[in-house]
Amino acid sequence: MQQQNFKVKEVGKGKVPRWKQYAELMVGKTDLLSLLKYEIITFFLIDLPGALGLYLRSKFYPLIIGEVGSNVIFGRGVTFRHPHKIKIGKNVIIDDNCVLDGKGTSNSGIVIGDGAYIGRNTIIYCKNGDINIQPRVNIGANCQIYSKREVEIGEGTMIAAYNCILSGGRYDYRSEIPLADQSSYSNGPTTIGKGCWLGLKAVVMDGISIGDRTVIGAGAVVTKTLPDAVVATGVPAQVKSQIRSEKVQA
Repeated sequence: MQQQNFKVKEVGKGKVPRWKQYAELMVGKTDLLSLLKYEIITFFLIDLPGALGLYLRSKFYPLIIGEVGSNVIFGRGVTFRHPHKIKIGKNVIIDDNCVLDGKGTSNSGIVIGDGAYIGRNTIIYCKNGDINIQPRVNIGANCQIYSKREVEIGEGTMIAAYNCILSGGRYDYRSEIPLADQSSYSNGPTTIGKGCWLGLKAVVMDGISIGDRTVIGAGAVVTKTLPDAVVATGVPAQVKSQIRSEKVQA
């Protein structure tokens, strides 16, 4: 069975009614009740300003999201796609204009652990892959996290603004099939360890593993697996030094 492409241009093809095509793309369910609930809640609350907006979103967004813990803050303009495949822990902050897209036919979707922070304008999206953001991960503004297979970000990791983390995004450029008509693929999961620090505008490519407590310099492009506790910089990223823990004297 051919994997679904999930490109926006696929909407409009075939004899399926437009509202069902929209529901499949945005909601992930094609029954009218699920669509109406999604549309009504997002229409009235997505841009509602001030404390009232924060309060009402915290009360009504859990009705369309798979799981939501206590004390979650949803900023203005947050967009959800396939929200039933999104699980959010407690004490999470999702800043303004983020996109959380759990799209897929056989995936589990997006998990965001307790105490995580998702910076404004960040896009976290699946194309039949999974994304697991562990507790206390801090993701800066304007980041993109994409999963065709699996992305995992370890507990306590800091990700600066404008980072791009990929699981997938590969195309067969040797094929006679135009790239725009192909479905991208992944060579393997992308994993970032615990307590890492990714500097401004870093890129982590498909199928890469980064060890615990590793630091990636600003603007670096990570194209190969990196061990624990190193500093890597450059394009492509190269290990420049080891990180040694300082002993605290009594």
